Amino acid sequence: MRFFPLLLAGLVGTALVSQGQGLPAGQTESSKPPKKITILPVPVIFYQQETGAGYGLGGLLSGRFGQDTLTRASNARAQAWFTQKHQSLFQFVHTIYSPGEQYYLNGEISYYKNLLYYYGIGNDTKKENESGLSNNLLIINQRVQKSIAPKLFAGLMYRFTRTTDNTPEQYATDGHSPNYFLSSDNGRLDQRQRQNTSISGVGPVITFDDRDVALAAFKGNLLDMSIMFNGKGIGSDYNFVRYQVDARHFQPIFSSKTILALQFLGQFHSGDVPFRELAGLGANLGGTLYNNANLDRGIYEQRFRDRQMMTFQAELRQHLFWRIDGAAFGSVGQVGYNITDFTVDGIKPAGGLGARFNFIRRDRVNLRFDYAWGSAPGFYFAIGEAF
Repeated sequence: MRFFPLLLAGLVGTALVSQGQGLPAGQTESSKPPKKITILPVPVIFYQQETGAGYGLGGLLSGRFGQDTLTRASNARAQAWFTQKHQSLFQFVHTIYSPGEQYYLNGEISYYKNLLYYYGIGNDTKKENESGLSNNLLIINQRVQKSIAPKLFAGLMYRFTRTTDNTPEQYATDGHSPNYFLSSDNGRLDQRQRQNTSISGVGPVITFDDRDVALAAFKGNLLDMSIMFNGKGIGSDYNFVRYQVDARHFQPIFSSKTILALQFLGQFHSGDVPFRELAGLGANLGGTLYNNANLDRGIYEQRFRDRQMMTFQAELRQHLFWRIDGAAFGSVGQVGYNITDFTVDGIKPAGGLGARFNFIRRDRVNLRFDYAWGSAPGFYFAIGEAF
């Protein structure tokens, strides 16, 4: 889903107020005692074809627990919005480091009532199959991990999703073809997948994370590996296993004003996977499935989906002046039923340019505004870096 802001007035003022009116004489930014919590409200206003005009309010809480400056800043993000076409979102996402980073907690509670376009399953789905599908989606995701070595965490994660009220529009978006979600030609989508569905899964997760700042790293690495077992014994309508690897690297180039950010993400499945749970290129709704990353900006949400996915993205972030940064980014990705189905010709590219406004310097909380090219060019507006 692409958010196109129509109104940003007042945001700069909000950021300056949240920072205070300046530091006492002789006190530098680095010597200033850490403020426990900073609250940043952000209005949400956007327009897109499938939603019409949308409006709402978002906010971010950022800060450290206690006075330990070696513990990285925790954050919590909330947003609620409504649209002209009666869609809505309520979302709360958090990343928490306990004092001394003994525990790492990451989770999400989201409720969507929205319309997304469905194109089918596979790496070669056609634009002419574009068909509207409305539903309600509840997501509850939580991981709890304990430090087992410096910057290394291990624990468990649980994820529950519930999809209800699947309501396809009568026709595809061309106005006369049957909705592809209901088509008999859509061979890998059976009647059961068109009904209400609950997915419940639990599994181990291990994370190495030595990034200096989680929201906008200048240096460091993240390696996150998990296995999710979804089964009827814990309330799931389908039995399948999800394997995921998320690897990221951040480093300055020449100076701390130029940052290179890299990410590889692979998601792989075995078992009976319903279409809603397939891996997909173009993940921009936010949330925790891909560790809060936005994948393949420039490709529509879940435009290409299948059992196996690999994607790689790179971004060059450049400080320009004052609180303003620029960015250039690109990505390549592919999905397939089996990994052996991947081909060079099947790679889906995307990329773009963006600007950043740094609201909270200490915790590097950025307002991100991107324009991306790909199979679905568009604007993206969010708090925090894409990865």
